[in-house]
Amino acid sequence: MAAVQITHFGHACVLVDTGAARLLIDPGTFSSGFEKLGGLDAILVTHQHFDHLDEDRLAPLLAANPEARLIVDVGTATTLYDYTHEVVAPGESFSVAGASIDVLGGDHATIHPDIPIVPNNGYLIDGTTLHPGDSFTPPPGELDVLLLPTGAPWLKLSDAVDYLRAVEPRTAVPIHEAVLSRPAMHYGVFETLGPAGTTVQVLEREVATKV
Repeated sequence: MAAVQITHFGHACVLVDTGAARLLIDPGTFSSGFEKLGGLDAILVTHQHFDHLDEDRLAPLLAANPEARLIVDVGTATTLYDYTHEVVAPGESFSVAGASIDVLGGDHATIHPDIPIVPNNGYLIDGTTLHPGDSFTPPPGELDVLLLPTGAPWLKLSDAVDYLRAVEPRTAVPIHEAVLSRPAMHYGVFETLGPAGTTVQVLEREVATKV
């Protein structure tokens, strides 16, 4: 299968271009540069937290992409009163412009026992590329590209390494790094401790890269 192109706009926001579909995932407040995008087929949101969906920038993004479908989890749906959207949940599958997407996961990882857990969708695109949202969502089979959470209040580095080892993707692309002042320290741990067959590929911001 041909390599997908992925553009990282910082933190959890990526554009996945499969060659058939252009899918923007998690345009949140810690990300930038996605506002100028056009030709999107869908905007996918993994969960309702502000670093995964910036509602202030959603309206102009949708205006610039009038044909794009806005597809969200059940938790995000409860906050979107002014936007036409579709709701999907784990266990469901759907297609966008020739791309097949399976919804995985179910819950956001635990931040603290006193903080309520919200729904979280992982999106598996064409069976090859996984954005897990804010969880260590296991894929159902072998994976070409894992968008790997790198730093978060809910994340311990050793758990992220164990997730990387369990999935063993061909390529791991670190994301969800905005809370770290020196993310390269974590990237180096992934390179040192990750599976032998996995390449850790850190993407230059806002540059489409074949992975």
